[in-house]
Amino acid sequence: MLFNDDDQGIAEKLKIFYKLLYTFNNFLLFSYVKLVDFGFAKRLDHGRKTWTFCGTPEYVAPEVILNKGHDISADYWSLGVLMFELLTGTPPFTGGDPMKTYNIILKGIDAIEFPRSITRNATALIKKLCRDNPAERLGYQKGGISEIQKHKWFDGFNWEGLRARTLEPPIMPRVQNAADTTNFDEYPPDSDPPPPDDISGWDNDF
Repeated sequence: MLFNDDDQGIAEKLKIFYKLLYTFNNFLLFSYVKLVDFGFAKRLDHGRKTWTFCGTPEYVAPEVILNKGHDISADYWSLGVLMFELLTGTPPFTGGDPMKTYNIILKGIDAIEFPRSITRNATALIKKLCRDNPAERLGYQKGGISEIQKHKWFDGFNWEGLRARTLEPPIMPRVQNAADTTNFDEYPPDSDPPPPDDISGWDNDF
């Protein structure tokens, strides 16, 4: 599974603030991960902020919770959270409900205990992406996302091969036909009947 950095690179060049970076908005396309769902994305010039509160609770940056106004730096925070979840299976900030999750987020990434399975370089990258101060986050400074690509965790990674899609992905799902669902988990059928149709007529004048 490989990330195509063109998605984030194009978003940066077009000044697009994505807002919803998390696991469910990354789809596999020929074993390369592509961003989907730009419904909440916003074009935002440098130095401008937005105050729209949206996003998955575990991925929301502190400045969004505190309603201080936020910009593309919130995407770099979410990237750090996504990286942690992909490496461990769970996001770093998780509570029993959204409010508890927000309180954990406000305590900061340094309050999170990293599992030993995450390497020192990976830990350093995640912590640089998830700085409390948006201006200190890696990727937000003058060098942009190239500063993330230059991080030690990516040493030896072939970015040009990623762009050209010449790298061999570590995961190659085998799909037999358009109806093949063998790459998905199996779940028992829903025992609840479908909800009844609403025929009250409340929407007749819409």
